[in-house]
Amino acid sequence: MQLKYNKKRNNRSKYLWGNSRPAKNPALFARFHPQKSSGKKNIVYICCVFKHTVKMETSVLYSIFLQCSSVTTDSRNCPAGSLFIALKGDSFNGNAFAAQALATGSAYAVIDEPEFAPANDPRYLVVDNCLHALQQLANYHRKQLQTQVIGITGTNGKTTTKELIAAVLSTTYNVHYTKGNLNNHIGVPLTLLQLKPEHEIAVIEMGANHPGEIEALVHIAEPDYGIITNVGKAHLEGFGSFEGVIKTKGELYDFLREKENSVVFIHHDNPYLKKMATNLQLIPYGEEADLFVNGHVTDNSPYLCFEWKKGTDGEMQQVRTQLIGEYNFPNALAAVTIGTFFDVLPQRINEALSDYTPQNNRSQLKQTAHNTLIIDAYNANPTSMMAALENFRNMKADCKVLLLGDMLELGADSLKEHQKIVDFIDGCSFHSVILVGQQFAATRNNYACYPTAADVMEAFQKEKPQGCTVLIKGSNGTKLSTLVDAL
Repeated sequence: MQLKYNKKRNNRSKYLWGNSRPAKNPALFARFHPQKSSGKKNIVYICCVFKHTVKMETSVLYSIFLQCSSVTTDSRNCPAGSLFIALKGDSFNGNAFAAQALATGSAYAVIDEPEFAPANDPRYLVVDNCLHALQQLANYHRKQLQTQVIGITGTNGKTTTKELIAAVLSTTYNVHYTKGNLNNHIGVPLTLLQLKPEHEIAVIEMGANHPGEIEALVHIAEPDYGIITNVGKAHLEGFGSFEGVIKTKGELYDFLREKENSVVFIHHDNPYLKKMATNLQLIPYGEEADLFVNGHVTDNSPYLCFEWKKGTDGEMQQVRTQLIGEYNFPNALAAVTIGTFFDVLPQRINEALSDYTPQNNRSQLKQTAHNTLIIDAYNANPTSMMAALENFRNMKADCKVLLLGDMLELGADSLKEHQKIVDFIDGCSFHSVILVGQQFAATRNNYACYPTAADVMEAFQKEKPQGCTVLIKGSNGTKLSTLVDAL
């Protein structure tokens, strides 16, 4: 089966590394790529003799990378023959651990503070900025390969959708995809540097919580295809407003709009995405019968079941997933659409979706000795919280209990958004409601409120739900996942 390769690869990175056009967000690009803001190229030095270094550009660093077994930024995990890149954080300086990395397995260490490089040791490679070098190396590597790259972002569901897309495509192609949620300015380049020539398709997840961050990531990954799962009210503290969310997620569309032969997979039922997706080659999916892929939910008690077909004349396919929540239907349909576009057989698509098991506290169903748990405690924002509540309200179950944690990073809108959630709960008939966190405590409500998950745990020692179906939903920072074993 032939993969639909683009014949011409667009190697023009408009805002990257020494090009003439400025970045749309110079301050952000200076943070992600310090050398771009000054117009300087990132230069690498071989430290054979410290005072007489030999300059080397990315292409030469790349030749060293090809000799190495892998790339690592963690001095505690340095496989034999790896390339260690010394990144910095608020509380650590990777340069200080370069010697340890070399001693425990790394073949070379990339550093950006020359004083950490001893004389006469060619294993130390000095660059102007290690983060910039990592990102530039990843982009250079991506350009050397024929791998087709699918970029994915969105407010909710992007990790689940990425996993589903990878599961479907892996039935037919050699696929590389983002592991876990390594979707930021470090995780994306590390994922790209794991690409091998045999990889036919890469599914690269891109996350953001500030304006301009998707713009930076797409110019590292340079996707050929793109999908935005949705846009919603999340990270408002960083984005400033819902409009900021839309603009930032739309930076994926902006990149693809100017890339030759690019394709966007779009959820046709989402009005925000339709408004954003102008002047793009679109492959639509949704509930309307004439879309490229269309379908609808057939059951949701508790697992999502749906049917789908290609276009108006395709044969109707039935899928029973292991996903909880009708809100996962667009995620699953996106995977169907991309699989269909790449000529994956319907039977393989259906089997891949049926076999996929969610992990990491995302839409998981767990039966304990005491209760049935619906665990969605990895993240929460007003959009995903409301979707989970509506789904739970409509679910057929007895003794339904809510265990909700604060939705973090909402900034000035936080109290208003938490009050909306409480007001919605007031109109439902849940058996009991437990709220965790300062934001929920500040709302007008008549429910049991606890400052922290630890306080809930203490209360559970005296009395806890028995024989109930419990929805556990909240931002990861509220640590609701620590309560799972107690239920």
